Amino acid sequence: MPINPIPVRLELKTDEARKALEKILRAHRDFQIRSSGDPKSAELFILEIGNRPETDFALLQQILAANYGGEVFIISSSSDPSLLVQALRSGAREFLSQPIEESEVIQALERFKARREQHREGRRPHRKGKIIDLIGSKGGVGNTTIAVNLATNLAAEGSKAKVALIDMNLLFGEVPIFLDIVPIYSWGEIAKNISRLDSTFLMSVLHEHSSRVYVLPSPSQLSGHFDATPEVIERLLDLMKRVFDFIVVDSGHITDEISLKILEMADTVLVTAILSLPCLTNVSRILRLFYDLGYPPEDLVKVVINRYMKNSEISLKDAEKSIDKKIFWSIPNDFHLSMSAINQGKPLRELAANSPLSKSIQELADMLAEHKLVPEKSPTFIGRLFGQKLPLKAWRR
Repeated sequence: MPINPIPVRLELKTDEARKALEKILRAHRDFQIRSSGDPKSAELFILEIGNRPETDFALLQQILAANYGGEVFIISSSSDPSLLVQALRSGAREFLSQPIEESEVIQALERFKARREQHREGRRPHRKGKIIDLIGSKGGVGNTTIAVNLATNLAAEGSKAKVALIDMNLLFGEVPIFLDIVPIYSWGEIAKNISRLDSTFLMSVLHEHSSRVYVLPSPSQLSGHFDATPEVIERLLDLMKRVFDFIVVDSGHITDEISLKILEMADTVLVTAILSLPCLTNVSRILRLFYDLGYPPEDLVKVVINRYMKNSEISLKDAEKSIDKKIFWSIPNDFHLSMSAINQGKPLRELAANSPLSKSIQELADMLAEHKLVPEKSPTFIGRLFGQKLPLKAWRR
């Protein structure tokens, strides 16, 4: 049973109709039947029109006038078209024929939910959330560490931002480990129930961490049919942008059409890497892929160097030459603190808020939150370290 099931009252004349509707409603987790004598108001009222339709329509008018229910459905065994017209003119939103057909009722209930959600969304101001997509240039570069701590810093105490964190690493997602949580649901639950997706269902699936970050983990195993398609992800992210100020996505690597859909919708793309030849080679390949795809625009893509050490064999300038793009941010190396945070399942700001590592990610979060991102200029000369050349002109959109 969901946290806030939709209350339904039945005003029926025949046992056959009552049994059929009760069976359907009890199987539908979003609805809860209330008895006729229940003083609490219902959001949906289902009324049966019998042999004295004038009396029943008078009751319909009383219900609407008293605002007992948000909507009224009419059911009738009559096939008279004038009855349907009268029902709709009287204010009924759905007309169900008898005998009751389960598919017809379910479709009417789904339309009711859609209207209800649209009405509720219209009554509250929509957020215009920003999607921050983190892509690792290689395994083990700390993509999840940055994603988790970026999200927790965006939602830090004193911040008014509402933040969500999505783990899109299928099967090997580690966000719950990094935050020491045992979530009940994953985005697989949404994929399986996409027809039910609204803000109420979304919030019931998310796990609220003590940091005020709402976490949507990846499925813990591949068994099951998730129906995760680009269309499902697009619908999910569209809704989340209306609910949250920031949606941080730990994408791991670009592996499929879902990853590409997230990339297409992202407002900021952080490509994470360390100062090593394999990572920088992969960064160049990722940037080339973006150019070939035609998205995201170049100014939305930011390269972040993790575990940065000033005495590294490859300097930041060398890295910029090799990828033909400026480094947007560098995060200092503190392997011991990072591992301690992971092993304890705590965000860095909770474990060592004043450490250079924690402060760096906090400053990165502040930069993103304050919209201080500015278009970058490419280096004035072309990196030749790997024999690759990326175009200096703006990427096509």
